Amino acid sequence: MSENLLQWHTLAILLAGALAGGFVNGLTGFGTGLTALPLWLQALEPVLAAQLVSAASIVGHLTAIPSIWARVEWRRLAPLLAGGLLGVPIGSWLLPHVPLTAFKLAVGAVLIGYSAFMLIAAGRVQLRAGGRAAEAVVGMAAGVLGGMAGLSGALPTVWAALQGWPKEERRIVFQAFNITILSAMLVATVAQGLISTRLLLALALSLPATLIGGRLGAWLYHRLDDRRFDRVVLALLLASGLVLVWSNR
Repeated sequence: MSENLLQWHTLAILLAGALAGGFVNGLTGFGTGLTALPLWLQALEPVLAAQLVSAASIVGHLTAIPSIWARVEWRRLAPLLAGGLLGVPIGSWLLPHVPLTAFKLAVGAVLIGYSAFMLIAAGRVQLRAGGRAAEAVVGMAAGVLGGMAGLSGALPTVWAALQGWPKEERRIVFQAFNITILSAMLVATVAQGLISTRLLLALALSLPATLIGGRLGAWLYHRLDDRRFDRVVLALLLASGLVLVWSNR
């Protein structure tokens, strides 16, 4: 089946998703799955698409790790990570069993509702309650989504926006969280025997576009202030939700 990846329309979708996902990941510190998954699901089976999201996200984050590693506050990140690592095996177990249409509709509806509301009420809606226990719950839910479809960044993004975290803190947290959770997702799928040569071929084909997109996104990131960064992230979430819902038509 590997030769199917080399058909021109499949290859075009694969590269378009990789370039867009890499760009958004370089810009925001998350978003490979939110951007690339709706495209990749048009040409790839769900398990392969989810694995490719995780692998491409990890590759995109690796280029930024040297610059952020010393600034990661691991004790600050601990509740999110602990919850996320608990959620990953649940999500990876669910991955082959959850109906694709139901998953896309549910995630898409949540993203559309949240991002549309926040774009209208930007800067006026914040949540100061919750604390570290709530972050652990958010992390666990994100881990489940990461294990299922490589979408570990969506819920922490919502939480960070509601908590009013500054742009730089968000990007560092997203990158450290995502690379940990998505690495765990790939380990879980290896343990389940779900890794195939198709994943290796798809990753090899998409890697250059992922890296190019990441460099372009990082370039733009340094030219955005906090307010514009918020708008870009919310617009990304809204567009991703719309694409997920529309692709079920």
